[in-house]
Amino acid sequence: MIKRTIDVLSASAGLLILSPLFLVLALWIKTDSSGPVFFRQKRIGRNKKPFHVYKFRSMTHRDPASINQKQEKVVSSSDDDRITTSGRFLRALSLDELPQLINVVKGDMSLVGPRPVIPEQLEVVPYWFESRFDVRPGITGLAQVMGRRSLSWEEQLGYDMEYVQTFSVWNDIRILILTFWVVLTRKGIYGDESGNWRSYRKEWKQYSKGLPEDTRAT
Repeated sequence: MIKRTIDVLSASAGLLILSPLFLVLALWIKTDSSGPVFFRQKRIGRNKKPFHVYKFRSMTHRDPASINQKQEKVVSSSDDDRITTSGRFLRALSLDELPQLINVVKGDMSLVGPRPVIPEQLEVVPYWFESRFDVRPGITGLAQVMGRRSLSWEEQLGYDMEYVQTFSVWNDIRILILTFWVVLTRKGIYGDESGNWRSYRKEWKQYSKGLPEDTRAT
């Protein structure tokens, strides 16, 4: 109850205070490249319930149905030609994540928790990491302050598990403080192919439980 109260009050205040910034960023994104201001994507939340996450669009617009996530090239640097000019700035300061405050207010997410995975990533979340889905996913989390995308997929899942097992409100506050430092130093913004989740598919696919039957059509 304390965590949820903090989430709602903080996210609501954040949306109100940051609304002028939202407007400026929205205008920049719209004039910088063709496509919508917001990027909307299906993610997996608490108890593996699917929801749609909101982000500022930082890449050139493509039809989501045309993207094969299992074969999509990893964004390994800001020089990637899929990233827009405004997107490089947004990613550098993690401003593209701000619209997820809407998800926090709605109850899909928390300020702090494991990052929400896309449906395709479920096949590389073995059963021994399943408890990461016992909590709401977060805008930031332990894995984010410990290295973000510079970590391997296995390391990220390991930190997700550690967060769940050691949860406390005070630990959330510590992670939020560390997040500001990570954003300012711009550490771990991009990853590489070697530790990406796609490299685990052949080895770990057999250990995945996938989506529960009652959420597959959601």
